[in-house]
Amino acid sequence: MSGTESPGASGGAAPTTPDASSTPSSAPGSPPARRAQPAARAGSATGAQPRPKAPGLKDVAAEAGVSWKTVSNVVNGTGRVGEATRRRVEEAIERLGYRPSLAGRQLRRGRTHILALAVPEIDHPYFSWLAHATIRAARARGYRVLIDETGGERATEMTVARGYDERLIDGILFSPLELSLSEADALRGRTPMVLLGERAVGAGHAQVRTEHVSIDNVRAAREAVRHLVSTGRRRIAFVGVEPDAPERSGVLRLRGYREELRAQGLVADPAWELPVAAYTRSEGARVVESVLARVDGVDGLLCANDQLALGAMHALRRNGVRVPGDVGVVGWDNIEDGRYANPTLTTVAPDVDGLAARAVASLVDQVEGRAGEPADVVVPHRLLVRESTAVER
Repeated sequence: MSGTESPGASGGAAPTTPDASSTPSSAPGSPPARRAQPAARAGSATGAQPRPKAPGLKDVAAEAGVSWKTVSNVVNGTGRVGEATRRRVEEAIERLGYRPSLAGRQLRRGRTHILALAVPEIDHPYFSWLAHATIRAARARGYRVLIDETGGERATEMTVARGYDERLIDGILFSPLELSLSEADALRGRTPMVLLGERAVGAGHAQVRTEHVSIDNVRAAREAVRHLVSTGRRRIAFVGVEPDAPERSGVLRLRGYREELRAQGLVADPAWELPVAAYTRSEGARVVESVLARVDGVDGLLCANDQLALGAMHALRRNGVRVPGDVGVVGWDNIEDGRYANPTLTTVAPDVDGLAARAVASLVDQVEGRAGEPADVVVPHRLLVRESTAVER
């Protein structure tokens, strides 16, 4: 489906970054007063004092004047605790420097209520948005999220797929870059997992054991091309071919681009299927600069993501090519920068909040023993029409 947007705004081998917004302050305070320890016995090799015992749940309860159960509810985000009581408990935790034992909690309850989200690049606008949406969805279900940036490194992604070999987390939301869907599925250990991203499962992956949540890339690309054609454009290029990545999202977007050109009676010219080394602004600008000598041969660009599109528009304007007068440009992802570009950027907008909510719900169902058979789940998308494809009157 498509719509017109009104003007306005819109790695290591283990997870490393916690959802700090839902975690009590961790600055240690002064420990409670204790009796002086007896002097070292005669003959002690060092004369060192025994190490003071770390404060426990009951120490916090005594400090805050509440029951240990109330402290547990505050620490674990469970039960109903009044705001004033919660603040008193959190202040006591800060003063005493109390640290809950994750291992102990897991042994007692079988779960930590911590999920991991593994993405290629946390500074990529799309993945940053996905991380925020995942944290919100998880928090609503009583879970926290640790973020892992894999850098798209195959060895790191293999560690993620195997479940990190850790008992710290209950489940993993994983957006692979180098691993194919089938590879990630084959490597998977016992840790509950949901695969994110934009790869089709397809008939060849009918027996996967891992839930997969994505948008329909082929259909979305066809809608984008259809929109460009509806504005009178007939010579449309694709920016974002990934030559050595047969299962990445760009391949599916390229497929949709080709299918819709054929459906419209237009020619898919391989000379205008432009490869890139990465989905970045600089690559979008570079690829346009590389074809400036023949740029009058196209009147539309479908870019595989918004960053490529923003770079492409920058290079076009800098070289006197008008957007949208000479060339219409469509991006993908609906990142915030596109809403404030000049001109504003027409884009394929995946339902990131819906994707995160569906993926978290599926993962929590696995963790809590309610999961059914793994499915290939497709979430909605929209084509947001903005100034970069407007028809000049």
